[in-house]
Amino acid sequence: MAERPTVAQVIAGIPRRIPATLALVAVLLVVGVLTAALWQPFRSSPLWEPFAYGLPAIEAGRWWTPVTGTFVIDQPWVYALTIASLWGMAYLEYRRGWRVALAYFGVGQLFAVLAAALVLWAGALLPWPWAQAQAAALDVGPSGGALACIAAAVSLFVAPWRLRAWIVLVAFVFLALLFWGSVADLEHLLAVLLVLGASRSLRPQRVSMREQRLLAFAMLVVLGIIQLVTLLVPTSGPFGTTEPYAASWEDFAIDAFLILVVSDGMRRGRRWAWVVSLVLASLNVLVGVLLVAVIAVAGVTGVDATLDGDVSATLATSVLWTLVLVFLVLVRRAFRARRKARLGLSPRPTRDDVKAQIRAHGGGTLSWMATWDGNDYAWYGANVLAYQRRAGVALALADPLGPAASGPDAVREFVRECERNALVPCFFSAGEETRRAVPAEWRSIVVADDTIVDLPGLQFTGKAWAAVRTSFNRAEREDMVFRLSRWRDEPWGVQQQLRAISEGWVGDRGLPEMGFTLGTLHEAADPEVRLALAVSPNGDVDGFLSWLPVYGEGRIRGWTLDLMRRRDGGFGPVMEFLIGSSAKAFAEEGAQILSLSGAPLAHEYPEGAGAIAEIQDWMAGVLEPVYGFASLHRFKQKFHPRYETMYLLYRDEGDLTRIGAALTRAFLPSATLSQFAGAGWELVRGER
Repeated sequence: MAERPTVAQVIAGIPRRIPATLALVAVLLVVGVLTAALWQPFRSSPLWEPFAYGLPAIEAGRWWTPVTGTFVIDQPWVYALTIASLWGMAYLEYRRGWRVALAYFGVGQLFAVLAAALVLWAGALLPWPWAQAQAAALDVGPSGGALACIAAAVSLFVAPWRLRAWIVLVAFVFLALLFWGSVADLEHLLAVLLVLGASRSLRPQRVSMREQRLLAFAMLVVLGIIQLVTLLVPTSGPFGTTEPYAASWEDFAIDAFLILVVSDGMRRGRRWAWVVSLVLASLNVLVGVLLVAVIAVAGVTGVDATLDGDVSATLATSVLWTLVLVFLVLVRRAFRARRKARLGLSPRPTRDDVKAQIRAHGGGTLSWMATWDGNDYAWYGANVLAYQRRAGVALALADPLGPAASGPDAVREFVRECERNALVPCFFSAGEETRRAVPAEWRSIVVADDTIVDLPGLQFTGKAWAAVRTSFNRAEREDMVFRLSRWRDEPWGVQQQLRAISEGWVGDRGLPEMGFTLGTLHEAADPEVRLALAVSPNGDVDGFLSWLPVYGEGRIRGWTLDLMRRRDGGFGPVMEFLIGSSAKAFAEEGAQILSLSGAPLAHEYPEGAGAIAEIQDWMAGVLEPVYGFASLHRFKQKFHPRYETMYLLYRDEGDLTRIGAALTRAFLPSATLSQFAGAGWELVRGER
């Protein structure tokens, strides 16, 4: 089996994969030396006119200039920016080869130069000062080809980052032309539009509701930024020029506040925000239309129609508001999210419905946790999904409960409904079936390995089981008694001992007991949960376990370990004794499996597994001194289990911040900031 290359080896191999890009950089530098453009402005060189391209060069018959002008840069400081902009060509070449990269660069550069000359030639025939001024300008540099390669590179991004990158790129080149409007800005826009038209990557109605809302949010934020920029920076574009501080700060503050409030509502998919945005866009478009009409009438009547700064900025922003208006109409269905909307079909499932589903159709090793406090439930056809809503995230627990055949449909409908209501859908500790049911572009990360012991034929023989046999022998010598029971069947004195043991365990940690997939004594009191007790000869409980039922085929087919607690100073190998004795007892009852549960954050990732794995390893290190997940995982290996992977399923990395906050609140709903700070300080002291 071939060894995985190291990061250093991968980086060292990159130059061999991008020879065309490196050759272009070398040509730019050599030409810069030969023409002295590397250290002095090329515009002042006598070679400017013979080399530079543009409409005047074409009209003068200098047909070679689209080629010669490509390899010269007009200002020395622009060399760094130009070379950096070739990252798109390098990425494209790395992914698709040098022929494709050169084709995009060459075609994009020539198209940008020639199409810009054609647009300016046509515009100069009109009484349009900007077009007439730019039609007389010359330009140099490879920026048109570089932007074409960046656009092609963006087309290779995975969803949804491809769409987001396209929006940023198109917004950048469009705004640059609208407010600064040089020949180069026009070339950049045309190069990007060429690749965009060929790739057909930007179709608003074909993206998810989440992306539509994100785009609407971004558009409004960009409009707010434009207002700030035009207030502080002079601009010159197709609609005229503006001077800084031409508008009042009061108007800007009111507009910024309004855009901030409305854009947040758009991000959340609220209908009121869509209506307000539609009204704002319509008013701005109407103002732009009236201004154009006034200018047209003035031109016909011979009145001076020179645009001042305010009118120029208004016309430019009216164009942007027109695009926003069209977009809002196209994606109007994305803005119907209801605040605190109920998920699933009515009536809402009860806890008894959930238990009935589990008993009738079975479930996984975590299914009984769906009956715990804090969970909400939703019907999807014949299936129930248990979830918690925290920090704007719908955090689904494990897999759907119900018929296995309709489980994937329930998963997909849950995802669609979450997106309709502007919730972040996420599945925690899901199995392989749910992983296959989510959309193909979703991401997954292993959160735990479920440790399962098969009970039929289990014998504690051989060297591998020495630790368990030793606990049995020592328990026999010390007259320890194993008892399988239920909370309600134990006397008050035993219950008090269990409470004391559990409270002592919690008191030794800076954080409270965790929830969500980690139970407490409250969950252990469920009549269907079994308790395993280790009782000393004098009646002291030295340790206890709680076991959750695992249903299958209408009966209990196994048990899942939840609580593990021991009394300080009690019987040493109490956990080995309790788990081994429980396994024997459940096997005699006919159970098939014993799940020792998955220790969170204890999965061992291979080297180079990615950033998410590194973050999870870091989190495990932070929580290990408090909860001991890794040591718990090592302890369970004594029982030689097989492993079933549990996944965190999510749409993309953009959701991870909110999912992290949701998981924190799900696992530690009652933890305070001071407790988190105290746990962090204990970690720091331990590392020292």
